[in-house]
Order: sequence, then C-alpha cells, then structure tokens
Amino acid sequence: MNTKKKKKVAIQGIATSFHEVAAMQHFGQEIETIECLSFHNLCETLKSGHADFGVMAIENSIAGGILPNYFLLQQYHFTILGEVYLPIRMHLLALPGVTLSDILVIESHPMAIRQCSDYLQQLPNVQIRESDDTAWSAKKIWEDKLTDTAAIANEQAAKKYGLSILERRIETHKKNFTRFLILAKRNGEQKGGNKASISFEVANEVGSLADALMTFKSQKINLSKIQSVPIIGKPSEYTIHVDVEWSRRKDYDEAIQHLIRQVRNLNILGEYKKAEIKF
Repeated sequence: MNTKKKKKVAIQGIATSFHEVAAMQHFGQEIETIECLSFHNLCETLKSGHADFGVMAIENSIAGGILPNYFLLQQYHFTILGEVYLPIRMHLLALPGVTLSDILVIESHPMAIRQCSDYLQQLPNVQIRESDDTAWSAKKIWEDKLTDTAAIANEQAAKKYGLSILERRIETHKKNFTRFLILAKRNGEQKGGNKASISFEVANEVGSLADALMTFKSQKINLSKIQSVPIIGKPSEYTIHVDVEWSRRKDYDEAIQHLIRQVRNLNILGEYKKAEIKF
C-alpha cells in the first residue's frame, strides 16, 4: 500500500485550468491541487501552510507580463523554485448542439481574452465577459446549461464538462506559451541552477539602471527578462525585476557581488533550473 503523502499545490483556477496542467507538468500527476479563484487567494493559501507549493502565471508570449503578480512576489517574499513554459492552445467551447450563430456571450479569464483578441474582433455582435478562470467559465456553461454562451478554455476542460469545440486554436499567434513560477515558503537554491529571478531599486539618476545592467554583460550573464514595477507612494521610482541566466556559477556570483554595491534593496527571489520551451 502506497502511503506517500501527496504534494499539495495551490493553483489559480479549478481542475483542468492551465495552472493545473502546468502543476502536473512540473510535479507529475500524483498531486493534490488546491483551487484558488484569485492570485491573492493562491498566495494566502501558500502563506498559511495549506499548500506546500504554489504555481503562478507570470507572463504570456502574447499578452505580456502579469504586473499584479509581480506586486504579489514583492508582498509575500516566496522563493521561486522553478518555472514551467506551457504551450497555450485556446478553443471556443459550448454545449453540444450549439452553433456559433447561437452565441451571444463569450466568457473567459482576461488573459485568455487578450490572447484571442484578433479572433474576438471578428465577432462584433458578441458580448465579451471576463471571469476568474478559463475552466470555471466552461464549468458554468455545463452547470447552468447555457445555450447562448461560449467559453475560451483548453481541451481538458471540454472533455471534463462534456462541451463541444466550436472553433479550435483561436489564439492570435500559434506559438503561444505562458510562463509559470513554482513557489514555496522555504528558502534555498536548487542544485544545478542556471537561472535566477532578482529584484532591486536604483537611484533616479542618469545611467543608474544602465550601469546595473552592464554588470551582467561584463560578467557574461544573459539578461532574459526585465520588468519595471512602480513603487507605491514613490512617483517615478520603480523596482526592477530581472531574470538572468549563466553558464558558469562563478560568473553569476561575481555579478551579484558587483550589483550589491550599485543598487538598493537587492532581493534574490529564486535560483533554479531554466525550463525548456517546447511546442
């Protein structure tokens, strides 16, 4: 008898959501997912200890960075243990027998709607409605037997809730992926790590940010992502979030030592293995 305790993983959304798919891609099928209808609720669940890990989307290749989630990273001080790049394939789902001409409302998560904007613009007489989750929108159609509503969600949601796929692959660009972060309360770097997420502040002076970024170049560190996040209550001041990658750990360590002398409030959010993007 297998008595091994399942990992509890907090996800944004419900079963079959992209967050659950990402969680299973990282941890495997044998996990217990804890459904959270908001990212704030996800963070509170992880903070309280009701989950061992959290999986949180941070950027999409079409819709861009999810700025509110950068604020959450700053607020909760979780450790980033890893990342997942998940190909996102969006489908238009409805009850069996319903046709596109029957649809008056299309509902989904705001990020999913943004990823399908070109397709949706071709439907001027259809109301676009935002929801908390792609899979939740599909479930709502199934539960309420909505014959005038379609959901944008994945194929797993269609299968689970017995919905038909009216239109396949409606995302604007077919090479569409979302990057998810694997979060935990505990600290510690991952063995074999070659990527890090860090944040810092620089003086509001000419060249201060450029000097900090040049430190990475001089140490042969690849800067793969940069995101500025406003500091609340301090106009024109920002926290800079960057993702960096290295071939030699020594180069990264030296870059951090240089950076400490150049910036304020340096925070290493996580050191982990770079994930592959597979389509």
